[in-house]
Amino acid sequence: MSELTFDRHRRLRQSSSIRRMIRETTLSHDDFIYPIFVKESGSEVTEVASMPGVFQWPLHEVLSEVKEVVELGIPSIILFGLPAEKDAEGSQAFHDHGIVQEATRVIKEAYPELTVIADTCLCQFTDHGHCGVIKDGEIDNDPSLSILAQTAVSQAKAGADIIAPSNMMDGFVTAIRHGLDEAGFTHVPIMAYSVKYASAFYGPFRDAAHGAPSFGDRKTYQMDPANREEAIREAQSDLEEGADFLIVKPALSYLDIIREVKDYSGVPLVAYNVSGEYAMVKAAALNGWINEREVVLEKLLSMKRAGADLILTYHAKDAVKWMNESNR
Repeated sequence: MSELTFDRHRRLRQSSSIRRMIRETTLSHDDFIYPIFVKESGSEVTEVASMPGVFQWPLHEVLSEVKEVVELGIPSIILFGLPAEKDAEGSQAFHDHGIVQEATRVIKEAYPELTVIADTCLCQFTDHGHCGVIKDGEIDNDPSLSILAQTAVSQAKAGADIIAPSNMMDGFVTAIRHGLDEAGFTHVPIMAYSVKYASAFYGPFRDAAHGAPSFGDRKTYQMDPANREEAIREAQSDLEEGADFLIVKPALSYLDIIREVKDYSGVPLVAYNVSGEYAMVKAAALNGWINEREVVLEKLLSMKRAGADLILTYHAKDAVKWMNESNR
């Protein structure tokens, strides 16, 4: 045995302090964006059945949720709105007193330093549940752009710090950038859902946001999960059109895409740890099959290691609490 030569990698794993000293990837509360669902109808706080620990908040109650987020030191939230009424073009999405706009005003007045991101899409607001307007049974790309731009401007007027368009229409970034600039919001960045796959992991979100399509699916505008090179083409288009951040969605099954898009783009990259990824962990934890804390923190760490600068996750509050406990 004395004649063997090999590397002694274990030397750098001998104690927790050494392991911390050489740790390549770390998580911080600054990494997280926390999603909040705000509803226009009903006065009760409602838990989403398929997402334990996630709630639909009436406007008069939402500050209690935001207060906890702020006290935990999470720097940003993203708002998803549930309107009382829906129509074919999703007019409540761009109404000056729509639910996202009203929630933004309330939150920014109470917590002006909190970064409020507005999800900019039509699916929660259309009676057909698609992310664009419908013509002859098809999602009509170009007429949808003006509505999306109008929605973004109304959200910026309400005080949204960042606009996050998630619709995957061709040209959505340039239309929104033009609309914002023309309205005097040149300072408002766009966090584009640039690489959004037609994933089976979105099911619980559609329960939470009441946004399932009433016919067909979203495969003509969201990406095929089999495609990798297409992600770079989508990212390239959005960068050229003026995106300031790029989002890859979902995250956990697309870590390879996160790394490739990050290496290509050179702009801040957001990993969206989606509802199905959250729900699976919660279900397993509630059944006692996994250690929720260890699995969640490992999962989020993998997204940072893959190249994400920020993580949009329903686990954010729990993750920060666990991280704070570890640092005591």
